[in-house]
Amino acid sequence: MSDSLSLSHREMELVDALRRLGGSARSAELAKMLDVSEETVRRTIKALNKAGAVQRVHGGAFLAGPHSATSFARRISENQKEKARIAALAASYVRDGMALFLDVGSTTAFVAEELRQKSDLTVVTNAIGAAQTLANHNGNRVHFLGGEMQSNERGTFGFVAEQQLRRFALDLAILSADALSAKQGVLYHSADEAQLARVAADCAQKVAVVMAHPKFAETAPHCGPEPRRISVLLSDQDPGKKLSAVLIGWGVRTEVAQSGKSD
Repeated sequence: MSDSLSLSHREMELVDALRRLGGSARSAELAKMLDVSEETVRRTIKALNKAGAVQRVHGGAFLAGPHSATSFARRISENQKEKARIAALAASYVRDGMALFLDVGSTTAFVAEELRQKSDLTVVTNAIGAAQTLANHNGNRVHFLGGEMQSNERGTFGFVAEQQLRRFALDLAILSADALSAKQGVLYHSADEAQLARVAADCAQKVAVVMAHPKFAETAPHCGPEPRRISVLLSDQDPGKKLSAVLIGWGVRTEVAQSGKSD
């Protein structure tokens, strides 16, 4: 990271705000905290990125350095074009007025940005970023789940979050995952995240899993929702013959987000 003496007052304020927000934040969060426009935040982030003090990601930034970036910040900086395409596809499944669950996944954060085009949504989420993206916008009603805060994931988990989630009847749950197994279905590194995903699936009429293709080659120790509860897998690439055959057997449709000219 560059010497703080070389940074302007505005730049130092933004770096300090990022520290207070756990190392990463969306531009909208920073604009509100600093009482400036989002355009000012974007210009400041651009300058800080050039100076090596922060790293820009879709819709925000995180502190540079080996120990400063949170797990979420690292994940949201990966495969950004693919996640943006998946998010646009996921948003096509959402109609104005629907009741949705959004989890803390990095791909889901892209979905939340896309959903700003919708109106009158009832959004239930354990993700700080998703709540802030959609609250007080286009008539949305956002319910942020209580529970134990995990700052590295920028969300809440545990018994309280699960019990509050069970009170909702959802049209659609949009879930991320850490891996996809031909034997167990969607998998998670966090037991708490896997359990909350299972609760969300039980509360929803339909379940969409959003996942970039690198996850097809990953593995994780905790099982998510029962595979037959999943309605559709939304990705940027076909999962291959083996996984595709298994998904069909479970009754899970696969839809691939096509790349655009700008990709």
